[in-house]
Amino acid sequence: LERQLLMQNQMRERQTAMQIAWTREFLKYFGTFFGLAAVGLTAGAIKKKNPGVLLPIVPLSFIFAYQYDMGYGTLLQRIKGEAENILDTESTLLELPKGPLTYEDLEKIRRSQSKFFIEK
Repeated sequence: LERQLLMQNQMRERQTAMQIAWTREFLKYFGTFFGLAAVGLTAGAIKKKNPGVLLPIVPLSFIFAYQYDMGYGTLLQRIKGEAENILDTESTLLELPKGPLTYEDLEKIRRSQSKFFIEK
């Protein structure tokens, strides 16, 4: 059991590391896109003398800030803290509908889906 717990924790850590690495890689591409879009939109706003052209920068900046916070900021720590708070104070939100799944429930589902099972 201890080995299984250690293995599950290692898999969780590796998946989290992959998520962070993916976010950092995505941020490189999105940051480049955001920078080019900001320069292009600013040039367009100056050329057309219309500040409304800059409007798309607002949602793009929120996406950029979120991705940066996920890759290099404290977003994961804040998410972890909120998850711990939910576990401590709002555990009823985590209950499964119809309660936990039992072996009998699984057998009923298996029998209902099996074309070859004949009930005696």
